[in-house]
Amino acid sequence: MAVTIRKIAAEDNAATAEMIRTILREFKIDRPGTVYTDPTTDHLSTVFEHPQSAYWLAEEDGVIIGGCGIYPTEGLPAGCVELVKLYTSAASRGKGIGKMLMEKSIESAQHFGYNEIYLESFPELTTAIAMYEKTGFKRLSAPLGNSGHFACNVWMLLVL
Repeated sequence: MAVTIRKIAAEDNAATAEMIRTILREFKIDRPGTVYTDPTTDHLSTVFEHPQSAYWLAEEDGVIIGGCGIYPTEGLPAGCVELVKLYTSAASRGKGIGKMLMEKSIESAQHFGYNEIYLESFPELTTAIAMYEKTGFKRLSAPLGNSGHFACNVWMLLVL
């Protein structure tokens, strides 16, 4: 069956939080200072009601298999937004779903008039980092903004 890309809704909160935490456990990055312990992970639909933000889900056969969004994180430079919470379930990887979600998020950033996209990640997420680099993200030597995810130690920026 085809994969559907759509915005998050309140009824998606529990399944999306469980998907994210499952993936973080899989990569052994389920620790403080990540979205694993971030209380907003349990109510993402509310978080993404914020103006000039969007969170996209990939769904197949009624099952959420991925997500990615943009959020105007506090402390980022003017015109910059954060690419956040890009995750795809283990069974859906290698099928271009992460790339579709990231591209949809980049389109949202352009629609809202942002000219830079920042992200935070982990070295364990080698496939995601390679995808970011292929898209044009460049590594930074220090974090931007105040995401609260102090455990992240890979920081990247895309100039649109």
